[in-house]
Amino acid sequence: MEPPVRIRTYTVAAAATSALTLAAPAATAAVPQPSPSTSDFNGDGYADLAVGVPDGAVGGKARAGYVNVLWGGKKGIGAHGSIRVTQATTEVPGTPEAGDRFGAAVALEDLNGDGIAELLAGAPGEDITGRGTDAGVVVVVGGAKGGPSHGSNVTTGPAASAAYGLSVAAADLTGDGSRDIVVGGRDKVVLRTADGLAATVVGAPMGGRAPILTTGDFTGDGAADLAVGYWTNTPFTQSHVRIWAWERAGQALANVWNTDNAGVSALAAGDFDGDGHDDLALGECREIADENIDDPCGPEEYAQGGGIHIHYGAASAGSTGSAGSFGFRKQTLNQDTVGVPGRAESGDRFGAALAVADLNGDGRDDLVAGAPGEAIGTRANAGAATVLFGMKNGLVDEFGEGTAVAYNQGTPRVPGAAEAGDAFGAAVAAGDYDRDGRKDLAVGSPGENVNSGGLWAFPHASADGSYALTPARLGLPAPTSALTYGKTLSSL
Repeated sequence: MEPPVRIRTYTVAAAATSALTLAAPAATAAVPQPSPSTSDFNGDGYADLAVGVPDGAVGGKARAGYVNVLWGGKKGIGAHGSIRVTQATTEVPGTPEAGDRFGAAVALEDLNGDGIAELLAGAPGEDITGRGTDAGVVVVVGGAKGGPSHGSNVTTGPAASAAYGLSVAAADLTGDGSRDIVVGGRDKVVLRTADGLAATVVGAPMGGRAPILTTGDFTGDGAADLAVGYWTNTPFTQSHVRIWAWERAGQALANVWNTDNAGVSALAAGDFDGDGHDDLALGECREIADENIDDPCGPEEYAQGGGIHIHYGAASAGSTGSAGSFGFRKQTLNQDTVGVPGRAESGDRFGAALAVADLNGDGRDDLVAGAPGEAIGTRANAGAATVLFGMKNGLVDEFGEGTAVAYNQGTPRVPGAAEAGDAFGAAVAAGDYDRDGRKDLAVGSPGENVNSGGLWAFPHASADGSYALTPARLGLPAPTSALTYGKTLSSL
């Protein structure tokens, strides 16, 4: 039997996680295959990378924000130019205003299956006439050969401080072959399907924290499902990671799996053990409150410095709670795990950013984990990024050991110097940007050069040939200002 098709997006924001079992939706007829996934925004056949710069000024408007799209090509990202997309771009609706924070969340996804990606950009500080300040908006900008095409608003916040656009993701959640869009706001997660249906997925007071979104086929039915991490603070602080799957009979997303009482900073889906079923990684997982739920992030000793907790997918055995259902098998690791470089220390924030790709070509997905709080020597918060390689048993083997390699600005052949506050690893992404059949790695360092920021590219996920891309090198305006470039990245 062919393994299920997996469709993933990765978006880091802030938030969430007892393990109930996955109740798969009732069996239905075979679903259509989703449209091909691509991040090629200019139609030249190469994957591109979008960098959100919500703290950038546009036309003198502080923190109006923009998106810098780096073109892929034979020499990789950054060597073939880039474009800056703002609300002053002709094809983009709206007007740059102070505090809009356009680019706070970004994604490059081929929404209609034509082989060219669209850009999704959140602007949670957008003021909407009749709705109020910081209602927020998510904009979709069409890709095209030679530059962007027509853009439009996907959805706008319903009221002041709704902050739509804090997070965004896209995948074929309904199984109709077109990608649907999910938008995270301050206290809400909403779905907008390709045929125009709009619905609330989560509505809860989140205390101003952005919900975390990712997608993968967790139910094993060949269609993407939605995973959301979020916090609530009423009546007391709680946190959740929950999965929703499309229910055809009700034409709505149904909550099919939960794990509660722990907080996460990132989520990512991938097949880390190569069994053909998507797994879910919870980044920087830590217990939030005592709700008599034992170790929702795995053994407590792995929470030191930031633990990564993985729920593995498997062929469903049928009944709710039976062995073989999603999440029944779990693993936890941190920087004290044998085979993982470094040492787990308070404040490392290991797993604060996650990305997934098969970086070594062995047919299993690997997990890239950013640790922006990692100290390099005496330089606090210099940051690091670690590649955790998938194996037959997952991210750790049967002896509880991992296989990994870590990079920072003090690693031989990596340009730059590790400095306090660089926050290297605050965002991570992976893609085949030079189209040579091997995935490359991109690591953001928003604290570089006194918060001007930068991006490090690792061809073939190796230090050999790695290079740095700073705002000055890319010719971006006001490169010495606090752009925090590299804080927000799109990922395949």
